[in-house]
Amino acid sequence: MHRLAAPALLLLGLAACSTPPAEPPRPEAAAPPAQRGEASFYGPGFEGKRTASGERFDPDANTAASKTLPLGSVAEVTNLETGQSQRVRITDRGPYVKGRVVDVTPKVAEKIGLKHKGTAPVEVKPVAAPTETAAR
Repeated sequence: MHRLAAPALLLLGLAACSTPPAEPPRPEAAAPPAQRGEASFYGPGFEGKRTASGERFDPDANTAASKTLPLGSVAEVTNLETGQSQRVRITDRGPYVKGRVVDVTPKVAEKIGLKHKGTAPVEVKPVAAPTETAAR
C-alpha cells in the first residue's frame, strides 16, 4: 500500500503545479477628483460651430466644455447655490476665464439655475470615462 500511495501523491502534486497561477487583479484607473469653481454657459453665436470633439455645437444638448476632463467623458455638474444638477458629456475645451471650470450649454444652464445670473459656483464630478467609439 505504501508503494501505491507514493506515486498517487506524486501525480497529485504535479497536477497542482500545472495549474497556472491566477492573474493578480488589475488596478482600476482612479477617477479624476471632483472640481469646484465657477461655471458659465455658451453665449449666442456658437450654434453649429465645431467643438474640440469635432461635433457641431447644439445649445439644446446636455454637453459642456472642460479644460481637464477627457472628451467624451460624462460628468455631473451641480450648482452649489441651488443644489440642482445635470449630467453632461464633455465635447469641447474651455472655459478660458480664470477660475471657471466648465462651460455648459444654455439648456443645462437653465436646468441647474445659472442662466439668469450667468455664472455660479459648481462642483463637476466625473461619472464615466469616454467609450472607445467616442474616443476615436
